[in-house]
Amino acid sequence: MIKKSKIITFFLIVAIIFGTVIFTVKPVLDKINLGLDLQGGFEVLYQVKPADGKSKVTDDVMKETVATLDQRINALGVNEPVITIESGNRIRVQLAGVTDQNEARKILSTQAVLSFRDANDKLMMDGSDLVPGSAKAVTNDKNQAIVTLELKSKDKFANVTKTIAAKAPDNQLVIWLDWKEGLKYKTERVKENPAYLSAPNVDRELDTKKVEISGSFTMDSAKELANLLNSGALPVKLTEVYSTSVGAQFGQDALSETVLAGLIGVIAIFIFMMAVYRLPGIIASITLVAYTYIVLLILGLLNATLTLPGIAGLILGIGMAVDANVITYERIREELKVGKSTKTAFDTGGKESFRAIFDGNISTLIVAGVLFYFGTSSIKGFATVLIISILVSFLTAVWGSRALMGLLVSSNALNNKPGLFAVRRKDIHDLHEGKQTFDLKTHFDKYDFVKHHRAFLTTFTVIVVVGIVILSIFKLNLGIDFASGTRAEVTSKQPLTEQMIDKDLKEIDMPSEDVTFQNNNKTAVISYKGALTQDEVAKFKTHFTKAYGEEPNISTVTPTVGQELAKDGLWALAIASILIVVYIAFRFELSMGVATILSLLFDAFMIFIFFSIFQLEVDLTFIAAVLTVIGYSINDTIVTADRIRDVSFKMGRFKKPEDIAFAVNHGLRQTFIRSINTILTVLFTVIALIIFGNESILNFSIALLVGLVSSVFSSIFMAMQLWFVFKKRELKKKGVINTQKKKKRARTDQPVV
Repeated sequence: MIKKSKIITFFLIVAIIFGTVIFTVKPVLDKINLGLDLQGGFEVLYQVKPADGKSKVTDDVMKETVATLDQRINALGVNEPVITIESGNRIRVQLAGVTDQNEARKILSTQAVLSFRDANDKLMMDGSDLVPGSAKAVTNDKNQAIVTLELKSKDKFANVTKTIAAKAPDNQLVIWLDWKEGLKYKTERVKENPAYLSAPNVDRELDTKKVEISGSFTMDSAKELANLLNSGALPVKLTEVYSTSVGAQFGQDALSETVLAGLIGVIAIFIFMMAVYRLPGIIASITLVAYTYIVLLILGLLNATLTLPGIAGLILGIGMAVDANVITYERIREELKVGKSTKTAFDTGGKESFRAIFDGNISTLIVAGVLFYFGTSSIKGFATVLIISILVSFLTAVWGSRALMGLLVSSNALNNKPGLFAVRRKDIHDLHEGKQTFDLKTHFDKYDFVKHHRAFLTTFTVIVVVGIVILSIFKLNLGIDFASGTRAEVTSKQPLTEQMIDKDLKEIDMPSEDVTFQNNNKTAVISYKGALTQDEVAKFKTHFTKAYGEEPNISTVTPTVGQELAKDGLWALAIASILIVVYIAFRFELSMGVATILSLLFDAFMIFIFFSIFQLEVDLTFIAAVLTVIGYSINDTIVTADRIRDVSFKMGRFKKPEDIAFAVNHGLRQTFIRSINTILTVLFTVIALIIFGNESILNFSIALLVGLVSSVFSSIFMAMQLWFVFKKRELKKKGVINTQKKKKRARTDQPVV
């Protein structure tokens, strides 16, 4: 008898899910902060050094510096700046949505030490003599922009002006901002020095607290100086060691392109799941909608900043989330094929699939944690989204999907309707036959995967050797993240030519021998071996913004930071590998852990080879892609390893190599299709990112594609073959291997031997 109340509850829950998403998604999205790569802005990493070159930079000094920078940013009117203190006396500043990046960089790094000196450069007063916050930008009676100040002591100023007046004709009170040793007022062209403000003549003692600074100010530059003085002088010297900037238009384009790619990838997953799994595929699609909404909701509640790699991580997470459904639905279909009822198949399939889902997600979570620890800025954003995605997928793809399916199953509406699960009646065995899921025939039963294990492993070895040769010859095309230098992206609405760019570079006296074109020649990528100075960056931006109407994106990395990023990337790769070996060894056995990590490192190595051959640029997102492949492609291996473990348990013991070969072949044959399907769902999103996504994450997406495709082959023809070799050696030493010694739960199936 069909329980209509269960069906009504099912549709009511579905209606609530879609109603909540439709009516609240806009305010949820509005709460999410967009990173500077999505709305324009810039990020800069400063090395903090003592102003006098001798003092020690203490924690209190670092905090005082951050407070001063925060005051200056407030004067810029930038919403929600991110200022963080990092190890090694460094401060990272991220300003998204800033309109005038040149002004912002100048205000941030200017030390703002005001000094009043005589014509012979003797210090008479400094910024400590000013009343805090008293600087104002106004116009005088000649309608000229000036800056007015208030002094703490009228008497001190009177004494200073009296002394200066007595030195006629050298009776100038020279006002400097960030005066440096060796800078002389009595030299030619001193007025062109940016540290020089003005030098009024003093012919009498001035009994006042008011001071006016006049010069060739515009009202904007006068306001800038007033803001600097009001925010206070920096107690340290800031040296720029890394910076990146993104134009506002570029950020908007990147956002729209990546969102479009995500929608296309998700729609492809929906179509695939419904076509292959029918009703369960529809339920998976519903839970994916809930999954995406919850991830966005959490990002908003955490006040997290969503970056371009973060969106890519969200899209990738959707592909990953559906994997749990694929593994569960394949297991349910197996239970239906051996003649079990819909309810029994649903209950058993859910329980049997949970271990593989759990192990796969924990492995990916380990890598995401490593990425978060070692990553910087946008990579941390990617790792954050990945971690949230993994946790939410447990809520939706595992429990949420099962709850919805459970309502329909318990309603009895699905009884004797295997077609709704994409199971043909002719493939179903009578329950009285005693068939177990391990006895089911597959399309791959005629293939002996272990028979040619030596040929497979030899092939992989040859690929590694050839790859090493390729890397030694072609090497990697290291981007500025690792090689250091400056990279500028000039964008135009019309196609650019080499002659046009060369002419522009000559005009600003900044020639480059490394100019390439992208985006149908509408983007010119200009690289410099050295890191441009702040003034050079400002000159570059001003010229090309005026020439082509869009602000260039510029990234600079010093050699020190480049070396550190490379070192951190290698550490992240090593630590992630070790943690995965430890986890797999704990959940399975050490030999499986070693075999698994060797195959995963091979996948990573394939990415290196591919990028070396085609000379694709290696940047920070490349490392993120490599680690993501290692964390995710382990899913294939775990699904197969879990089945091999079950077969081994049922066999009881391995007495000869043929027993081990049987377990490996049986596991590979029965999980081959689900391994392909789990990879396909992620490939849909990755391919969508490659075709429709923004060019700045193209190499990231390509690295994922290469690694994921490689993982299909390495998990089948390398990891399991290596495990076979390891177990065969163990068998040779022991004579017999007991496969039931680590029994952890009761089994109801009968042995398959």
